[in-house]
Amino acid sequence: MRLRHPDGQLVHLSYCTNVHAAEDLAGILEQLDTYAVPIRERLGADVLGLGLWLAAPVAAGLASDVADRQRLRRELDARGLEVVTLNGFPYQAFQAPVVKHAVYQPDWSTAQRLAYTLDLARVLDDLLPAGAARGSISTLPLAWRDPWTAGRAADCRHNLDELARSLALLDRQIRVAFEPEPGCVIENTVQAAELLAGVDTTRLGVCLDLAHLACSWEEPADALRHLAGAGLPIVKVQVSAALASADPRADAAVLGEYVEPRFLHQTRGPQGLSTDDLDEALALPGGGDQPWRVHYHVPLHAPPVEPLQSTVGVLVDALRLLVGGPEALCDHFDVETYTWHVLPPASRPHGPAELAAGIAAELFFARAQLTALGLTVQQGVTP
Repeated sequence: MRLRHPDGQLVHLSYCTNVHAAEDLAGILEQLDTYAVPIRERLGADVLGLGLWLAAPVAAGLASDVADRQRLRRELDARGLEVVTLNGFPYQAFQAPVVKHAVYQPDWSTAQRLAYTLDLARVLDDLLPAGAARGSISTLPLAWRDPWTAGRAADCRHNLDELARSLALLDRQIRVAFEPEPGCVIENTVQAAELLAGVDTTRLGVCLDLAHLACSWEEPADALRHLAGAGLPIVKVQVSAALASADPRADAAVLGEYVEPRFLHQTRGPQGLSTDDLDEALALPGGGDQPWRVHYHVPLHAPPVEPLQSTVGVLVDALRLLVGGPEALCDHFDVETYTWHVLPPASRPHGPAELAAGIAAELFFARAQLTALGLTVQQGVTP
């Protein structure tokens, strides 16, 4: 969806398709009809934005075949869909039965990660609608934290420099956004400011995932101040909320319903609690003596299983700071709840129609937050 900020900027709101498992062009086209078109119709929007996820093999195929890129663009246009942002964090198999640490491979010390991201950039260069000022690609925050050596850091910096040089050769402006996440080399905005110092900020910047921000116990105002002080642009915002418990000891049984085998659910407390998964936190003696925030993306519009909460308050505060002032600090906002299929059974959608309805409800919620801050919905536009 397109919205207009009072400063005149066009602001794009989309939903991330990494919730769907398709990893070939035929499957991607099928998911447009199964999910994206019904979501657009529910929203009453002329154009629905997709934060498209392309697994590495399909990205490579599209990057090497202009006819397939043109076909994908035509199929999007025919359905009232547009793409200004890609999710380039998962490399492939993101909806496999077990993902866990595999989502961080290959990392930015490798040639494979650079090649994948440049494939995505070439695809996005052809998918960008005429009215979009620029495109964005979110990616992992360099690597998982262990092992991290001086040699790997040097390889990362070499690849980032090559990335910026290659992006400068494209017809349209495409920016790559590094997404701080608990447990990674870049966990928070302080580390982003330190480890991305000196990059080409016309091409590279930060993706601010609001669930990750909350799990790191960062205040949105502090995070924005760190990034501004470092001169790092907020290229993209992932509109997401994390799972939260004010009293983990009392909530242990309900928290256990969120333990599942597919994704990591890093758990953090304000007084030093730090585990790489929720089951590890539940097993810690004394770990429940402080509130928890869990890297578990929960639907924006619906509270989790009682008495658990979400960090939607952090989301609301962050949006206010990002677009509630005289100028928009970012123009790409992507709703990213990829965990619908692993929610506790009573909270999961049953079938494609229920999933489409849930995603539409999240977009209703996000759109309402943005319009309450003064943005206006743009209708009567074509991709």
